[in-house]
Amino acid sequence: MKFNLNKKQASSIAIVLAVGAVLAGLILALGKPQPAGEEAVHGAGAATTSPAVQATAGSKKGPHGGKLFTQDGYGVEVTIFVQGVEPEFRVYTYQDGKALDPAASQVSLTLERLGRPPQVFTFVKEKDYLKGNAVVEEPHSFAVTIAAQYGNQSYRFAYEQIEARVAMSDQQLKQSNVEVLTAGPARIKSALQLIGEIRFNEDRQVHIVPRLTGIVQSAAANAGDRVRKGQILAVISSQALADQRSELLAAQKRLALARTTYAREKKLWEEKISAEQDYLQAGNALQEAEIATQNAQQKLASLGGGSWAGGNLTRYEIRAPIDGTVIEKHLALGEVVKEDASIFVVADLSTVWAEMTIYAKDMNTVRVGQKATVKATAFDSQSAGIVSYVGALLGEQTRTAKARVVLPNPKGIWRPGLPVNIELVADEVDVPVAVSAEAIQTVRDWTVVFGRYGDNFEARPVELGRSDGKFTEVLNGLNAGEQYAAKNSFLIKADLGKSGASHDH
Repeated sequence: MKFNLNKKQASSIAIVLAVGAVLAGLILALGKPQPAGEEAVHGAGAATTSPAVQATAGSKKGPHGGKLFTQDGYGVEVTIFVQGVEPEFRVYTYQDGKALDPAASQVSLTLERLGRPPQVFTFVKEKDYLKGNAVVEEPHSFAVTIAAQYGNQSYRFAYEQIEARVAMSDQQLKQSNVEVLTAGPARIKSALQLIGEIRFNEDRQVHIVPRLTGIVQSAAANAGDRVRKGQILAVISSQALADQRSELLAAQKRLALARTTYAREKKLWEEKISAEQDYLQAGNALQEAEIATQNAQQKLASLGGGSWAGGNLTRYEIRAPIDGTVIEKHLALGEVVKEDASIFVVADLSTVWAEMTIYAKDMNTVRVGQKATVKATAFDSQSAGIVSYVGALLGEQTRTAKARVVLPNPKGIWRPGLPVNIELVADEVDVPVAVSAEAIQTVRDWTVVFGRYGDNFEARPVELGRSDGKFTEVLNGLNAGEQYAAKNSFLIKADLGKSGASHDH
């Protein structure tokens, strides 16, 4: 059979055949099995390399999924093994493509990271490979130099891989408002978080009772009113008060008469007109009258009815004993009140109590004189105070104790009944290395701080210690004197995500 094809048709068929050949090659390449548990040292040509990982050219993928370097028939394959162990370097050696006894080669590897001194790895034989003598810390972003000795020949290879790194110039930092600080010593305040409630300062709260039975004639003050000391809150008509005042008036009259009689008898006795006995009796009567008058005055003073105007002996004025706010009122016009009834409660709200609940496990931590910060849960407000009281007993039902902080309240922000969070400074300690709490981010399963090295920011996995919400202690992963991204460091993390800087084992 003979086909007549023009030039255009022939070109189309050739293109289709070429595309098919490329696809077939890709399918075969993807179908090859990968060694389990091996992480190729990140670089160009490695199947596990992320877009952000780079390496020096001149290597290819080895039989164990690592980076294979060859020179004059001698080969070194470098891998990072991670399955079930901390990341470790494993090196395989070859001669003309065939595996060599690992013990026949002497290999060392020098690893250089940003802002760190070089780290030298030595290797010992284990099974069919050479195992590095130290853990390969994250991130796996470094320049590597490999020195190998086999027979009488020395070999040297080098590559670089980059991971979890973002470049940002000073101008970009300024535009993004990323703050750069320096890690160093700080004072960490160890804090105890408790819950509490604002309460009246019971040392500045007064329950007012009339102390006399009577009928309410007026009640000018109402709950919520601010009152001054001595201000009239209510007026009561009391017959008992009238009886006491009448008694005082009678005693005063008798005292006046006794003074007049005493003065006359004294004069007559001095002039030898009357007997001394009459003079002594007049003096005794005067003393009794003075005592009776003083007694009547003290009774009225104890009742708060020592003075009155307009001759109304029954008028009893209830006055505020302190400056404060009327928080309770329990009387009405025409009501008969008893002498022991609580008719008003006045509280001075210029100070309040922040009362907290302390569990048994924290009893030894809370003490009188301790600094405390009280924060409202319903709105943005906080105040500082001192622990003034710690209960010595635990409640039978709750197994908790009470403690309180006296708070100044000049603007009336702290209202009784308001729930609050109370932070107590349990301890203060100086630490050698700390960073701002804003600097701490999460990348993959790492807790990191982005260290700055020139124009580069690189994620540094860190081990953290104590924190007070402002600064956090760094136990490992960042050195004193290193610069790091603090405020808005999450923008660097976002750029890292945009660049596709992932990590794949």
